[in-house]
Amino acid sequence: MDSYHHALYPATGPMPAEGPKVVPASTIIIFRKGRDSAAPEFLMVQRAKEMRFAGGAAVFPGGRLDPSDHELAARLAPQADPDIAASKVAGIRETLEETGLVIAMRQPVSAHEAREARKMLFAEENLAPVLDRFGWEPDLDALTYYAHWCPPMDKAFDTRFFVHDLGTGAVDVAVDATENTRLFWTSAQGALDLQARGEISMIFPTMRNIERLAGFANHAEAVASAAEFPPQRMAAKRETIDGEDWVTIPEGRGYPVTRQSVAEARRGGTPFPNRP
Repeated sequence: MDSYHHALYPATGPMPAEGPKVVPASTIIIFRKGRDSAAPEFLMVQRAKEMRFAGGAAVFPGGRLDPSDHELAARLAPQADPDIAASKVAGIRETLEETGLVIAMRQPVSAHEAREARKMLFAEENLAPVLDRFGWEPDLDALTYYAHWCPPMDKAFDTRFFVHDLGTGAVDVAVDATENTRLFWTSAQGALDLQARGEISMIFPTMRNIERLAGFANHAEAVASAAEFPPQRMAAKRETIDGEDWVTIPEGRGYPVTRQSVAEARRGGTPFPNRP
């Protein structure tokens, strides 16, 4: 355990009862083949400016886990790690809610079915009846556990990241118009360029993951990176280096950029965000 975690903050596994009172969450990094270049593209959502946390920021689809996600995960994958399986279910559910995109299903899904499923999900607030209604079976193995971020503080989002390859599949998406105001596909370099021009803002974990994604030519390379650097809880901290204040993360976790000035981090969102 390094200096980024205190004694009650494990690098992996569930947060112990005596640790910070965190909120489990899930985020999906969805790959598709690039339209204008060989570089893959990723689906991002822009949060409504009115949102209490990260208002206006561009993030990956995702959100907090619900009790129903754990129930469905136990039914779908009883032998799997329950927290990781439930996080995958939550990611599938949140992606459908936020974007209208159905991911990680063993059966083909039409655009019409996706629209009807989204309506039903809004009404039911539970993915299980939606799966039963449409006869869909999730392929949880299609989601690869990629990263894990969590500030060591109460009410922080304890967020697992997963990567998923959409290939050239259906991309009929629409904003939910509640938490989010815009959906867009972009390459990692494209997102960095948008940030540099001031057209979007990205909070610290999103920025670090976009920089990491920029080094991959395809989804397979991201999966290989997840195997090389098994996910551990990542916690940013503030340090003063040569008289300047920085937000830093540990070296050797697969991230090419491990620090950002506090001033620059504030321009991009918040220096210590609790959601990716």
